[in-house]
Amino acid sequence: MPAMDKLFAGSIPEIYDTYMVPLIFEPYAFDLARRVAEAAPAQVLETAAGTGVVTRALAPLLDKSASYIVSDLNQPMLERAAARQGADERIVWQQADALSLPFEHERFDAVVCQFGAMFFPDRVSGYREALRVLKPRGRFLFNVWDRIEENDFARIVTDVACSIFPSDPPRFLARTPHGYHDVGLIEAELRMAGFTAIEITTLRHRSDASSARAAATAYCQGTPLRNEIEARDPKALKTVTDRAADAIAKKYGEGPVSGNIQAHVIVARA
Repeated sequence: MPAMDKLFAGSIPEIYDTYMVPLIFEPYAFDLARRVAEAAPAQVLETAAGTGVVTRALAPLLDKSASYIVSDLNQPMLERAAARQGADERIVWQQADALSLPFEHERFDAVVCQFGAMFFPDRVSGYREALRVLKPRGRFLFNVWDRIEENDFARIVTDVACSIFPSDPPRFLARTPHGYHDVGLIEAELRMAGFTAIEITTLRHRSDASSARAAATAYCQGTPLRNEIEARDPKALKTVTDRAADAIAKKYGEGPVSGNIQAHVIVARA
């Protein structure tokens, strides 16, 4: 994976949180939070927390005596998450690498990770780390995006960006967020890491935006696709955003727009 794919810095965290989170992440965050909370865990670890959409959904569902460590490798994203969260003495914010967790063996009842596994440079190692820090009978819950063809706005934005740079197409969205969708591979890598009980569910939701431009801005400027575009032409970001907005509006109309999104939800135990 190119290093640029993991670079959420500059204005990206704010735009990501403002546009991307309500556009595609919130419905899956509520789903994941519900699944975590149903077992009433006392010790919870969240990895790759981003700007904290799962944290905001899960914290109200946990017992008042629970302990909740929220971590991310990317400090600007974690800072944005902490700033958004209300005061809560149960939560500890900690920068941490999901592939090398700074926690003792068998500490947590649940490890949760929303749309982070696709960014792991070695997913089996990341899964082994989750298993290592889980208590016996603990659960590892995470989700990943399905293929880009099942995610309407991401597909349209990628097609537009590739048409503008045909000789060197920016394919961040297809390559990384939507590049780990093979459920057979996901299950095989979890088993390699030591998990034996694995449940995978595919969930479709709607992605709603106030306008085609809001959807285009989310993907073009609130993700590392922005880095890819600016690396090819520093002046092209507006052009790609404008054309993506036009393409979304052409298909979904003026005013509010709504498209399909689809992801896999995984619950794994040793």
